Amino acid sequence: MKTKSFSLNLNYKIKPFNKNIKVDSDKSLSIRSFLIGAISEDISRVDNVLESDDVFSTIICLKKLGVKIKKIKKGSYLVFGKGLGSLFAKKNLKLNFGNSGTLARLLIGILSTNPDIEVKVLGDHSLNKRSMKKLIILMSEFGAEFLPKNKFNFPLKIISTEMPIGINYKAGVSAQLKSAVILAGLNSYGKTEIIEKFKSRDHTENILKNNFDVIKIKKGSNNLIEIFGKKSLNSFSINVPGDPSSAAFFTALTLLNENSTMKIKNVGLNPKRIGFYEILKKHGAKIKFNNKRTKNNEIIGDIIIKSSKLKKPIITPKNYYEKTTDEFPILFCIAALTKGVSVFKGVGDLANKESNRIKEMQKILKQINVKSVATKNQIKIYGKGLINIRNRSIRVPNLKDHRICMCSVILALLTGVNTKIKNFETVYTSSPSFLNLIKLLGGKFEIKI
Repeated sequence: MKTKSFSLNLNYKIKPFNKNIKVDSDKSLSIRSFLIGAISEDISRVDNVLESDDVFSTIICLKKLGVKIKKIKKGSYLVFGKGLGSLFAKKNLKLNFGNSGTLARLLIGILSTNPDIEVKVLGDHSLNKRSMKKLIILMSEFGAEFLPKNKFNFPLKIISTEMPIGINYKAGVSAQLKSAVILAGLNSYGKTEIIEKFKSRDHTENILKNNFDVIKIKKGSNNLIEIFGKKSLNSFSINVPGDPSSAAFFTALTLLNENSTMKIKNVGLNPKRIGFYEILKKHGAKIKFNNKRTKNNEIIGDIIIKSSKLKKPIITPKNYYEKTTDEFPILFCIAALTKGVSVFKGVGDLANKESNRIKEMQKILKQINVKSVATKNQIKIYGKGLINIRNRSIRVPNLKDHRICMCSVILALLTGVNTKIKNFETVYTSSPSFLNLIKLLGGKFEIKI
């Protein structure tokens, strides 16, 4: 689904609000539900799906691989599983992952050990620039081949292995690489073992948990994940909760907007996804989790936020990267509007996202006269509290990075600084309701086609 290109202009500070909202559904869970449903037995049902560009790319790729997917109503789909190793690729097939690194890494994990696969894989301009070296090295261990050799970005040709053997993998901070290994291991002979020193998001494991003979997780200082290959997967039903990463932007807007309150309903509160909220609560933000419950092995609840200035600048420990990966850019915005020097450690991998998020956020902060200093794995932001917007403006070029675009909107609404963001349609990859929610809260903007 191709979204028409447009720019966004903002020039007004938002007024106080008191609202209950629902944010867009979780992208990570939506994509994983379709992919795992496709290789399970029988029919799986996915409700409250995020109907965004990245998820539509997932559906299109799976249909090209012979998977039947039926839409029942808005946000609800049936996935007719083909079982492990049963995806089929026609000759000269091309799979376009769009902007989705999640789709790219996880589907390549599945395809690497699915027999008789020879396909060309590519993404949009942004995704094609991102390195897939770590993924290629891992899938090559299973026996898959990637052409041309020694090329580590899309477009590429993938040739699956006919004799996949389970591997041993020491996982880093990337949940996508961990998930790719898990999914490749499902159709491999023997056992795949993953030692997880850094505990990254575990949505893939949670969907698979009801297959007791397929996956075993031994928790400890280093988690051990064991995948027993060549065993069929059960179908499942899942209702996708709201995305905590999308909720983070509205949380920031509420915290820093005077006399405002917000309740965000039915948000995923997976412990591996709430680092943003934990950091802010430790620094004095008025944030509460209410109505917590567990559904489909995921914790869900409501987030209550009240306007509150942080008691001190933000200091994040190194071990929070995997719990806060997608939320660091909006944390940088909060730091810019909080008096004092905030320090973010262990954030070097932000350079490898849709854009170099450290450099791009530095450019934006510089435009509103906020100083920042970055090293390879750390950034310091010299927050000002109140921003003097006189003779200041924010200009965001076509970065194809939804998080940077959304951050710029929040900064504009909180300060009133004149802001122009090119190619804002990229936000639809993760949060198609973002502008509608901003409008509901009283935010003013102008769309330029």
